[in-house]
Amino acid sequence: MSMANKVLVVDDEKLIVKGIKFSLQQEGMEVDCAYDGGEAVEMAKQKEYDIVLLDVMLPVYNGFEVCQQIREFSDMPIIMLTAKGDDMDKILGLEYGADDYITKPFNILEVKARIKAIIRRNSRRAKKEEEKKTIIENGDLKLDIEGKRIYICGKEINLTTKEFDMMELLATNPGKIYSREKLMNLVWGSKYNGDLRTVDVHIRRLREKIEEDPANPKYVHTKWGMGYYYQG
Repeated sequence: MSMANKVLVVDDEKLIVKGIKFSLQQEGMEVDCAYDGGEAVEMAKQKEYDIVLLDVMLPVYNGFEVCQQIREFSDMPIIMLTAKGDDMDKILGLEYGADDYITKPFNILEVKARIKAIIRRNSRRAKKEEEKKTIIENGDLKLDIEGKRIYICGKEINLTTKEFDMMELLATNPGKIYSREKLMNLVWGSKYNGDLRTVDVHIRRLREKIEEDPANPKYVHTKWGMGYYYQG
């Protein structure tokens, strides 16, 4: 792993914490420990963990309360450690927002396997979210924000830098109307003293390049008297 995965282990039994910490560190993980619910919540507020291993039976706040409080400010993955084979504990843990549960006494190999599975799942999800942000697809149009490219029906369309910047701004904020003044300010910069008609000229050229019928646009629309917007 290029960056160490950060794990918070929360249990009031110090020997258990010590054993889990040692085992996870052997896997190259960065491990913090908390021994009561209050400490756990404070640590989770200060650092975004890749996973929280959380015992149910804790002083100050129990595991369910800790889980509930963490869920108010973060969706970091939580695995509950339940001492009993009590199904109610498992159900409650999941109700309070836990991602998984492991019953004590546990096999440390199982703990490691569960942690790795959740971290893998989360990193895949994060990657997909990231890809979603950098590629915008709408009908025949595909906008690759990172690559600064735009395609219509799979064919790359050559846009000028300003045309692309304008398209990116509109497409990443679908439905939001931008006045000519706002577009000029955001795309050309506040120090630019050009004519506002520059915006209209660029919109017209952009439409000629990406719209099948520029007079009846599918993507970049005009809201009369207000400005321009992208139809997602």
